[in-house]
Amino acid sequence: MKQEIFKIKSQQTIANDIVKMELEGNTDGITASGQFVNIKLDGFYLRRPISVCDYDKNSLTLIYKIVGEGTLAMSKYEEGAELDILMGLGNGYDLSKSGDAPLLIGGGVGVPPMYNLCKKLVSEGKKPTVILGFNSKCDVFYENEFAALGAKVLVTTADGSYGIKGFVTDAMDGLDYTYFYTCGPEPMFKAVYNASKTSGQFSFEERMGCGFGACMGCSCKTKYGNKRICKDGPVLEKEEIIW
Repeated sequence: MKQEIFKIKSQQTIANDIVKMELEGNTDGITASGQFVNIKLDGFYLRRPISVCDYDKNSLTLIYKIVGEGTLAMSKYEEGAELDILMGLGNGYDLSKSGDAPLLIGGGVGVPPMYNLCKKLVSEGKKPTVILGFNSKCDVFYENEFAALGAKVLVTTADGSYGIKGFVTDAMDGLDYTYFYTCGPEPMFKAVYNASKTSGQFSFEERMGCGFGACMGCSCKTKYGNKRICKDGPVLEKEEIIW
């Protein structure tokens, strides 16, 4: 874990209540796709955990949904504002298990961490298929960005206003894949768990206090004992999950 000061390069709304923030700063603390950062906001006691969408040596891209007062306040920060960020939190995804044709499944705000994961898998010569699940056409984002990486992209919307009508599991039918990675809401996880044909990794969303394992506020039961989502997760393997 490292604490760094980042400067906001830009912010823009890219879908319904979805904001993309680009930051400049030292990202040495980030070591794996699927890790998250914890952001200190003026006037709020607890930091806000946000998954990493993408990063390189000197820049960080975050995509988040405005869901409460904290994220609303963050969305109003202007270019040049500085943010105190704890980074390199969580375990991230294990790419070594992907096989040649991994399946990446992102639901809503679970889409962003799939992007850097996809980029790394493509760089290793893998051929990922990506399923992006949303409620409606106005919620869709990053379809073109995944396609630009060279991935096959399938989009589902619950109301059928764009792409495949239904849920991510409807797009999974008939697909051949060697392994899967997913991030999204728990109801989607349960459906993916039951529909999946291989092993895989789930990145869980959980309310957090400290973000680095000290407060035990985000502990959950697994087949191998209690684990802290912020420290031992957020990524858990299919075989250890208890529903």
